[in-house]
Amino acid sequence: MEYLLGALAVGVIGFVVYNLFHKRNQRMKAAEKESKTAVATGLSINRDLFGPEVGQRAPLESFHVVGEEARVTFDVPLDEEDDPVLADLLLNEGVEIVRQKRHTLPLDDVTQIVVFAGRADVREIGRTKLPAPGELPPPPPTALLSLAHVAHDPFAAPFDDDDVDHSVAYATRADTPEDELPPLRDDLRIPAGLDRGLRALGTDPEALDGPEFVLSLLKMFGYRVTEQAYDGTYLALKDGVSTYIATDGYKPGDYPELEESVIRRFVADFSSSGADRGMLVSDKYSPFMIYEIETHQPKVRFITRERLQRFVDSMALG
Repeated sequence: MEYLLGALAVGVIGFVVYNLFHKRNQRMKAAEKESKTAVATGLSINRDLFGPEVGQRAPLESFHVVGEEARVTFDVPLDEEDDPVLADLLLNEGVEIVRQKRHTLPLDDVTQIVVFAGRADVREIGRTKLPAPGELPPPPPTALLSLAHVAHDPFAAPFDDDDVDHSVAYATRADTPEDELPPLRDDLRIPAGLDRGLRALGTDPEALDGPEFVLSLLKMFGYRVTEQAYDGTYLALKDGVSTYIATDGYKPGDYPELEESVIRRFVADFSSSGADRGMLVSDKYSPFMIYEIETHQPKVRFITRERLQRFVDSMALG
């Protein structure tokens, strides 16, 4: 009887595990098919804020029409000092929001578009006066901001490419700090243009963590990023290449080095994911063992705390 119960339990567990992996693979195939369909049918338009590939836009908080004003509020973190370039980007985005809304709302009496942004300090950042009531200016002919055109894509080269910059891919920290890690922003130099792009995407450069930073970069370079079934896992698609992404954040009190169990789980999950390549992103420092894993599994990369700065710097190369 005990043997039968044990066999039944093993069978049930096996069935559950099979279904989890089967459903994950189905979601990945569906996401890849959706991405290819979008490219084939031209659903993404080239006036999207972050380029023609995925249609990333500044996150909209609210839209209201008050009298002759169309008021657009973006959920975009602002710096203490005004940024005229970011303001211009969001003003253009505000026009595109109204262009979308005019199909479902009566906007014939609107004479100007007022744009607000911010988180705790929401404020007006500018106004666009329309040529005539209800008449919008023509859409911009090209993308307003796209890292795909202004910077080197550090994700573009195949992970197993012999030309990959191994000084970036294999950099590790010789010693692991014993104290709590400071905020990532304290250890990371972000160029002004990239800072602006992160804000326009809704990411606060002053409060970001490693996983959020890398995921934002992927979106800004035109990758279609979708969250997967397990918390902290994602699938990124671009040009028919799929990347399985696992994230490992840091909280005060955590050990500052990436744990071996997390690394092993990521490698196993990537192997069963069906993705073309795998990436583990963490706020923590990495142990030397990742060098051996990357050497023997060239389709795997680890982006950890000590690698993030050189990773950012590599965007300006090539």
